[in-house]
Amino acid sequence: MTTENQEKGLASDLPADGPVLAHGVDDEPVETNRRLFEGWLLPAMTVLGIAYAVFHLYTLNIAPLETWSFRIIHVCGALILGFLLFAGARFTDSEGPSSPRTWTTIAAWVLLVPGVYALVQTVLMYQMVLDGAMRIPTDIETWHFGWPLIAATGLGIVVSWFHQRARSAFSMPDLVLIVCSIASAAYFLVAYNTSMRMSTGTSFAPVGISFAAVAGVALIMELTRRLTGLALVVISLIFLIYVFAGPYLPGFLGYPGLSIQRFFSQVYTDAGVLGPTTAVSSTYIILFIIFAAFLQASKVGDYFVNFAFAVAGRSRGGPAKVSIFASGLMGMINGTSAGNVVSTGSLTIPLMKKVGYTKKSAGAVEAAASTGGQIMPPIMGAGAFIMAEITGIPYTEIAIAAIIPAILYFASVYFMVDFEAARTGMRGMRKDELPLFKALIKQVYLFAPIIILIVALFMGYSVIRAGTLATVSAIVVSWLSPHKMGLMSILRALNLASVMSIQIIVVCACAGVIVGVISLTGVGARFSSLLLGVAETSQLLALIFAMCISILLGMGMPTTAAYAVAASVVAPGLVQLGIEPLTAHFFVFYFAVVSAITPPVALASYAAAGISGANAMETSVASFRIGLAAFIVPFMFFYNSALLMDASVMEIARALITATFGVYLLSGAVQAWIFDQPAGAITRVLLLVAALLMIEGGLITDVAGIAAAIVAYLLQKQRGKREPLAQR
Repeated sequence: MTTENQEKGLASDLPADGPVLAHGVDDEPVETNRRLFEGWLLPAMTVLGIAYAVFHLYTLNIAPLETWSFRIIHVCGALILGFLLFAGARFTDSEGPSSPRTWTTIAAWVLLVPGVYALVQTVLMYQMVLDGAMRIPTDIETWHFGWPLIAATGLGIVVSWFHQRARSAFSMPDLVLIVCSIASAAYFLVAYNTSMRMSTGTSFAPVGISFAAVAGVALIMELTRRLTGLALVVISLIFLIYVFAGPYLPGFLGYPGLSIQRFFSQVYTDAGVLGPTTAVSSTYIILFIIFAAFLQASKVGDYFVNFAFAVAGRSRGGPAKVSIFASGLMGMINGTSAGNVVSTGSLTIPLMKKVGYTKKSAGAVEAAASTGGQIMPPIMGAGAFIMAEITGIPYTEIAIAAIIPAILYFASVYFMVDFEAARTGMRGMRKDELPLFKALIKQVYLFAPIIILIVALFMGYSVIRAGTLATVSAIVVSWLSPHKMGLMSILRALNLASVMSIQIIVVCACAGVIVGVISLTGVGARFSSLLLGVAETSQLLALIFAMCISILLGMGMPTTAAYAVAASVVAPGLVQLGIEPLTAHFFVFYFAVVSAITPPVALASYAAAGISGANAMETSVASFRIGLAAFIVPFMFFYNSALLMDASVMEIARALITATFGVYLLSGAVQAWIFDQPAGAITRVLLLVAALLMIEGGLITDVAGIAAAIVAYLLQKQRGKREPLAQR
């Protein structure tokens, strides 16, 4: 359940052949507001976590449920686990309750009464439906279910903000929220499995749907606040305010308006919370999180990091390059920016500082490298699955299209790191500080589950079937390693998967609220019209405008939510400009990813700064500089579709070579170092011009870019070599 309760071990277990640097990479991080239960509560929570993961595996592979019912239970289960595990207020230092907060427990007991009463009413409503009732009486839905539920939910959330207890203690206010979560879900299950489902979004919709939706949305936002902070919640609230303030706004933001009952009767359907984001989190995302948990249980993450050390550790600035390789490998099984930072950064950042990187640079490199995990095939974070759901493009096509963008991203970060190491005279790590490659290669079979996943996908298996096969293979492969998975290890992995999934599930549900507002108010279509108007002046200007909106929407938000929102607002406008859907959505997805290193709100950079001890804002600016090439790559998709594998083999090869060379030149211009010596102002301008020409992708521009690069090379030859500058 907690890091303390998990097995501690070394992934490679090779002390005779060389030092093992990485350990604990696969350990589950414990958030500051997460409860660490003791006694009977610990096994009880573990059983709930296992049951939640098994429910998804069983439903996805053996006995499918009705779609909406499955998604309702999926969200409700995450809310239950989330409120049990994550506190709404800070913990006390003592084991007993603090005397100033005793009133919160009394208030929670009082609020439990209307919460339980509303839950009991859903049982009675279900009995009415079984007895043949076509509708539930309005007074029952309003006074016996709706208002008690709203009162218990709203006041329960407020009370939970003040309820402080020991970290191992159970929370009564959160029990109220759990009961409310079950009550709202139970009502939806009753209403949506009858003809009442057909009336959502109309004036004939049962008022109980609106009450349950208000409570459900409030519960989702509160858990989102506990898990990801206020950014996504504030943005969601702004969109909700827009629903009712829109009729009074001028210009393209104005719209006729929706009543409270009509809006909320539809927001908790497949037009909102139960829409594409939850569709993906309840199928692909939860399945791949289970896969990742099984890989972590067999200590594959430790092996990946050690493998990266063996490959890149001895080169100049070695730990920084290890960070790039390790983040790319971990991205295949993790796919979250902050998660990658925490997993690999706790090891690589101190080592980067040891070989000469400043605190700021060390954190920036890790943040930029870890962000690339979001675009690393085959898993690519949750955004790729949402892209497949929204566009209807097969996931395998999206994974193939992501190969070159991922190469360009990691190549740009690698060149930035290498040039900085050369410019400042940094060394690599000594041979005796690293694990031996020949020893690690003996465990290369640990890559097998990922290879099986890729092969299964391209053999035509569904994503769900391929993910399940890969999960089973992870168990089998572990039997060949020092960390064999028995029954207890499998159960721990299932529990770990449930805990890992809570954040992404609630984020997808919260993003669904925003997507619902966009679709129900039509603001996305009006934004598309605005984008078309800008494009009449300049298509490039329209792309820059779309880039700014995508980054702005993504600031402070997890990538999944950032992409889901941007895909609803920005992508349709780009498609109307005549851009292919895959290109348009990749354009938006890429900027949603790099928003994690874009100041002023850069989540990955902030996580890295917390480890390195540097200033968060300085780290975010430095990571933005290191990942600068990533802000140009999406424009390359527009001008050269070969970078998304949409061309002949020769065109794809030429595009990859020229774009990689362009990224190399751009890195030299940014770092003021090229061809093994410092670059002057004129050379840097030439490098920048050459890079942009090479990146554009046309034959004439490629030739012009090469010519500019040759001139820069000749200028560098004239300058002569200089000694590396001292680290500032």
